[in-house]
Amino acid sequence: MAGSFGAVGRGRSRSSLKRHGGADPPLSLAMPTVADLHKTAELEKFLVEAGLYEGEEESAKREDVLREIDHIVKEWVKQLTIQKGYGENMVKEANAVLFTFGSYRLGVHGPGADIDALCIGPSYVKREEDFFVTLHGALADMEEVTELQPVPDAHVPVMKFKFHGIPIDLLYASISLLVIPPDFDISQGSVLCDVDEATVRCLNGCRVADQILRLVPNAEIFRKTLRCLKYWAQRRGVYSNVTGLLGGVSWALLVARVCQLYPNAVPSMLVSRFFRVFTQWQWPNPVMLCTIENDENLGFSVWDPRKNPRDRSHVMPIITPAYPCMNSSYNVSTSTLRVIMEQFQFGNKICQEIELNKASWSALFEPFQFFEAYTRYLVVDIVADDEDDLRLWKGWIESRLRQLTLKIERDTKGILQCHPNPCEYADPSIKCAHCAFFMGLSRKEGMKIRGQKFDIRGTVDEFMHEIGMYTSWKSGMDLAVTHVRKKEIPSYVFEQGCQKPCPPTPIHADQQDQSDKTDTEVCTAAVSLAGQLKRKYDSVGGGDTESCKYFRMASVSPACEETSTQLHDDANFGLINCSTSPHESQESSVSGSSCAAIGAHGLVDETSIPVSLIPNVENDRTRTNLDQIPSQRVVEKDERKLEGIESLASSNCTEFMEVAEVVMGVVLTENVQLSGDEVI
Repeated sequence: MAGSFGAVGRGRSRSSLKRHGGADPPLSLAMPTVADLHKTAELEKFLVEAGLYEGEEESAKREDVLREIDHIVKEWVKQLTIQKGYGENMVKEANAVLFTFGSYRLGVHGPGADIDALCIGPSYVKREEDFFVTLHGALADMEEVTELQPVPDAHVPVMKFKFHGIPIDLLYASISLLVIPPDFDISQGSVLCDVDEATVRCLNGCRVADQILRLVPNAEIFRKTLRCLKYWAQRRGVYSNVTGLLGGVSWALLVARVCQLYPNAVPSMLVSRFFRVFTQWQWPNPVMLCTIENDENLGFSVWDPRKNPRDRSHVMPIITPAYPCMNSSYNVSTSTLRVIMEQFQFGNKICQEIELNKASWSALFEPFQFFEAYTRYLVVDIVADDEDDLRLWKGWIESRLRQLTLKIERDTKGILQCHPNPCEYADPSIKCAHCAFFMGLSRKEGMKIRGQKFDIRGTVDEFMHEIGMYTSWKSGMDLAVTHVRKKEIPSYVFEQGCQKPCPPTPIHADQQDQSDKTDTEVCTAAVSLAGQLKRKYDSVGGGDTESCKYFRMASVSPACEETSTQLHDDANFGLINCSTSPHESQESSVSGSSCAAIGAHGLVDETSIPVSLIPNVENDRTRTNLDQIPSQRVVEKDERKLEGIESLASSNCTEFMEVAEVVMGVVLTENVQLSGDEVI
């Protein structure tokens, strides 16, 4: 489907862009062999059998839904034009256009996927008072619209809802035109004139999608490869922008870059080359599809570490190709970069085996066993009085979970790393609206100190206070953050498709005594909390929503200071569950005490983690492990250039990195050899 819904032209961009991302040559022009074509056929068959393609009936339903929404927004603008007192001719010409973007625009959406859509309206129709009030009210009155959720304060303001069961994320952009022509071209530069940054972010979703499709050598090959790698990322738990991993735009840009480097390759080749390239990539060197354009007339800030101090902290920059160029992966932290790189290495290893006919494609898509990977976890439990409230409350908390990761990194000087699980889980035994998120905890590789513990109670307290700033809070919306060991993971996560962890490895008798002391301290607190929650649920008998009231914001307050004497006197890993609530509730979840210790315990040695799951990539900013080149010669002769993947950089990148060296005191471009004006 075209980028816009309706007869909307897509004229050429202002920038003169070449097919292979500027002036850099591809790494290889090799054509696929018979074996490559056979492996591609096997891969496509696997993806079809995995149910990644929607049927004709659902596809037709999506088209119908978009037509209806297009009609709704056009009528909405006409009604507003009348209400605002414009003349008859203006009312007649009043118009809005609907564009799609994201996975639907790129052609890689699957069954049940949402549709990202952008409504562009005239200058007198505003986002705050018209889109989020008038249109929201009109949608709320429609029977075909369900689960309507406005998110006006998001980085990209959005209205989420389902229309005839199809999930829709609808954005709005008011541009500096009184009349929007039916053939409006969103790629033209004038669309960015006299608009705010939130509007630019809304517009750029469509502009970026269109630029990606222009910049790849073969759009159909790109789509097949991206569909495959999106599915892989979801199976391996690294597909989630909101939790600090990689979102859909970042995956599309990474795949597009590999397509540029191997313009004649077929999907099976590109999947293998994808992992080979990005296991060797020298982060934070940026990935770019074209040179960064800077329009002084429009004056919007573009990604540039030379000028923008905030850009210097980005650990995995993946730059969008449409002006103003932005880092699509700004949410990635040191912890989540480690997780992503670990999964890239897993993919690279399996692809080597597939090339040698030692493994099948199914091995690549084996789900990541998150609950076997770590010995300690944080659990974020969320409840509300009903599903509508939970959807709003959960959305607010989920959008800030990555801040908890950043705060833990900050307060432990990067030694304690977090792995957020993008999946949510629900306990079916809880009779009110509930869900939970989990975060794996581990020490940074090479930073293990015997007996070291971490005290992150203050960190969680700060996170809780920020959560408490939610302006739409309602009674019944509550939250608890607790710490559990692997063997204490609640059973409901395994009932929802996760594999139960293997029994722990036996330990030596002289280690058992010391371990028991810590385990007793942890387990006593954990059992006390679990028992308390169970009593709360059981006491109300059934579905009474009052059973949810046990959750009060787990927060540290001065009243809890005396409890800390129970903890290790150096660096502990512990949480305090107190009655303090950001909304000043006096209800306490702890009977007879203002607060109770939830743990005084340290992380066990990472030797208890399965070896295959221990990260083997050090997130050092100065270099990446480059020892992952396959020992077997399984690729074409002219792909010897692969040994120099780490040399890929552009003159632009060099300028960025040279400035970053001075600011950060590290050599980021070490071993990077430039090749003319090569652009990545």
